[in-house]
Amino acid sequence: MNYRHAFHAGNFADLVKHAGLLRLLSELTATGGPLTVIDTHAGRGLYDLGGAEAKRSGEAEAGALKLRTARDAPAEIVALRQAVADLNGGDAVRRYPGSPWLIAEALRPGDRYIACELRPEEHHALRTAMRGREAVRTLNADGYAAAVAECPAHGRVLVLIDPPFERADDYARIVETVAALRARNPTAQALVWLPIKDLETLDSFLRDLEDEVAAPMLVAEARVRPLSDPMKMNGCALVLVGGPDLAAPCAAICGWAAEALGAGGGSKVYALSPQ
Repeated sequence: MNYRHAFHAGNFADLVKHAGLLRLLSELTATGGPLTVIDTHAGRGLYDLGGAEAKRSGEAEAGALKLRTARDAPAEIVALRQAVADLNGGDAVRRYPGSPWLIAEALRPGDRYIACELRPEEHHALRTAMRGREAVRTLNADGYAAAVAECPAHGRVLVLIDPPFERADDYARIVETVAALRARNPTAQALVWLPIKDLETLDSFLRDLEDEVAAPMLVAEARVRPLSDPMKMNGCALVLVGGPDLAAPCAAICGWAAEALGAGGGSKVYALSPQ
């Protein structure tokens, strides 16, 4: 599959992922020592919702473009809406921030961010978007391997893992990467984003992750439609490994997405016990 996130930027899954990411970053930057954030599949950092790719898919119309008029939104969605508004100068939503932009904006003095992107043209755009930010380093590299290599053995670390799932081994490599990260730094935290097409694929991944990683985990699912067609992305999930207890915020995010952006779906949040 020839994946380009520009086709999908600002869709419902981005809103869930980025609202969860912002809430986690707010927790990690409120107190504590220097934080290292590593992004395995950073993309280009900024996306043009008026571009040909976004207009062709139309996914942002059912996602980011609804943010401005979202009613009864939880605080986490309001925070994302404000970040999008700040990027656009309060005007109509033309640009959408990817995880690199949101992470870079959240860094404190002393924190650092390593953004990995494998595709050369996407990395070039990422480097341009991150230009002038001294605490940010971009790598044109395989994010799974780079995350483990760049992970400090001590100190506070958050690794964001959200591949495009265009490779058959992405699920296995996520498990291997999280296990290697925790072996290198036992306090390392990870936030994993996953599509939900059918429950067996998700459940199989979670079983493998539980078998290989001894850490508390929180799973948050947002489904925008029934799981009746496994060929469609019917929802998405966030898996927080070793992080703070964000059950209530994640429930608010996923519940809002299922109700405001979907039809016939649902949401749930649950903990996985370390083995």
